[in-house]
Amino acid sequence: MIHSMTGFGEARLDQDGHAYHVELRSVNNRYFKASVRVPDEFAFIEAQLEQQLRAKLTRGSMTLRLHLRDLSAAAAQDINTAAMTHYVEQLRAIEPAESNFTIDLAALTQLPGVCQPREFTEQQRQRCVAVIEQLTEQAIERLVEMRAVEGRALAEDLERHCKVTREHVGLIEQHAPGVIETYRDRLEARVKQLLSGSNVKFTRDDLLREVAIFAERSDVSEELSRLQSHLEQFHTAVAGDEPSGRKLEFIAQEMLREANTIGSKAGDAEIARHVIEIKGAIDRIKEQVQNVE
Repeated sequence: MIHSMTGFGEARLDQDGHAYHVELRSVNNRYFKASVRVPDEFAFIEAQLEQQLRAKLTRGSMTLRLHLRDLSAAAAQDINTAAMTHYVEQLRAIEPAESNFTIDLAALTQLPGVCQPREFTEQQRQRCVAVIEQLTEQAIERLVEMRAVEGRALAEDLERHCKVTREHVGLIEQHAPGVIETYRDRLEARVKQLLSGSNVKFTRDDLLREVAIFAERSDVSEELSRLQSHLEQFHTAVAGDEPSGRKLEFIAQEMLREANTIGSKAGDAEIARHVIEIKGAIDRIKEQVQNVE
């Protein structure tokens, strides 16, 4: 069954004094596009996380965010005493004479280079990476579940529009043979009217030849057959297990092409009315398949 391209998935975990939160969102995109946003100290795993996304998702614009908080006492930043001492020495060097000069140490901690975050050890980094990969996999699974639920609703809507198209194709097939007979009768009556009172003769063979030319030019049986075939292919793709968004887009475009050809060839008001309904349904199909993975 088809999947939607829009969805959301997240996963959380508190472990080893760290709070992890992975958020994954996806929206429509003709191709696969991933944006991975992680803290600077974990920038090296961006490509790895993108590969995890590509392994399970084939289409859509993905945004993955990693939020990481240190809940332990180690979260306190180290104070660079050498840098602070240097700042103090420079401030004392410009101390005005005979003044009550004080230095606010708390303010000094805000200066560049005074407070520095503690770096992860290699062992800590590897443990964090393992947790992040696990949570990313969980977020992907939840995103896929949501996209599957929305995909079922999309499939129902697409099938409804396809049903409308089939109904009007069937009505055209029923009506099309009578178009030639109507044309023959109307042509014969018109010719008789125009030639009445004149010596010009119009034989039955001439009439049949004109009707045959019209029948050949207005025959839409091939287009109707192809449109029926496209509808069957569309249904198979919707019900299949493989991502089929691009295929559905192509089939919908071909369906519209056949409908346009039928409308231009038929030359009949009743068929034109059915073609309008078919094109309306196909346009809605084309809009909806833009959401399909």
